[in-house]
Amino acid sequence: MNIDNDALLKRFMSYIKIDTQSDDNITDAFPSTEKQFVLANLLVEELKSIGLADVTVDEYGYVMATIPSNTNKKVPTIGFLAHMDTSPDMSGKDVNPRVIDDYNGDEIVLNKDLNIILSPNDFPELLDYKGKSLIVTDGTTLLGADDKAGIAEIMTAVEYMVNNPDFKHGAIRIAFTVDEEVGRGVDHFDVEKFSADFAYTLDGGGLGELEYENFNAAGIKVSIQGKNIHPGYAKNKMLNAIVIGQEFNSMLPPQQRPEHTQDYEGFYHLYKFNAEVEKAEMQYIVRDHDLECFKQKKNTIEKIAEYLNDKYGDGVVALEISDQYYNMKEKIEPVMHIVSTAIEAMEQLGIKPKVMPIRGGTDGARLSFMGLPCPNIFAGGENFHGKYEYVPIESMLMASKTMLKIIQLFEQKA
Repeated sequence: MNIDNDALLKRFMSYIKIDTQSDDNITDAFPSTEKQFVLANLLVEELKSIGLADVTVDEYGYVMATIPSNTNKKVPTIGFLAHMDTSPDMSGKDVNPRVIDDYNGDEIVLNKDLNIILSPNDFPELLDYKGKSLIVTDGTTLLGADDKAGIAEIMTAVEYMVNNPDFKHGAIRIAFTVDEEVGRGVDHFDVEKFSADFAYTLDGGGLGELEYENFNAAGIKVSIQGKNIHPGYAKNKMLNAIVIGQEFNSMLPPQQRPEHTQDYEGFYHLYKFNAEVEKAEMQYIVRDHDLECFKQKKNTIEKIAEYLNDKYGDGVVALEISDQYYNMKEKIEPVMHIVSTAIEAMEQLGIKPKVMPIRGGTDGARLSFMGLPCPNIFAGGENFHGKYEYVPIESMLMASKTMLKIIQLFEQKA
């Protein structure tokens, strides 16, 4: 498969220049930011220019397209998806990327003035990419490889199929989604309209990653109502919401924080704490691969709230708990051939598959529970959501080839 590497790079560089950052503070609009439509509309025009006729973007920003089957065999309709938004955790505006050719394994100075350095001492996986071409940031924004690398890889594979009619395949469905980074990526996704038998998201990390297990996930908001009394006269009267919030967090097991967990270990993650004496608000995400452990974690939160309300007074601590997504493993296991085919595709390309649980979630997790089994394969990037994000060009190329090889294998086996 002779894929145009320069076209792939050009696409990716053009996509990351478009600010598509989603906003987790906006819940009354979908998508959360209008600027995601800028990339959506660009992709619609690009798909049409490649030669696809069945190209749409709907009121929610979802882009869909079809590559019709060119084989007489009865082949399942396969979908491929990537998301257009970037993380709300760091700016995706004015991304200024740089290509490091033939990386030599040394530290990379991302920003001399700010002394921001991408070092293998901090990120040892960098050494896996010696000799490769790395796309890095300038240290002031994220890069956007999550998931504009996936978009570029899918678009490049689509163009290859259109330009090479001898490459036989069944019907292929393409979709680009919005608001994945804020957990609402498929809130309005029409699975019936997409009409695929199964799909893959290209939203994973390093070369060879393949995931069909993910966290069960919940978002938890803790509201604490204090009493602000003049500190000189506060004895037996003041309720300091800041202190109660600290007490709440200290009652959670410290070894189950993200910085102390890996692999299948779940966690409680406090990611926002806005507080003053009168009122405090804390926001957590709770994660666990095991459903029973997931339930226990939520129960622990509830018991802590009950204890503090008994201690300080009814209603001082209020909880809002909302489940976000569940482990897609149970939906993938009945169709494990879609995972084994992806493994075979990588092996035929000389890629060592790394089957692992996702320590996060993807659109594919929710889609699997909506009736569209959807494991996740690598897009190639590392250090997502921050200024140290980078992606090897060679990994992006192999992601496109993996997509094409999966398609080819299903046609050959039909």
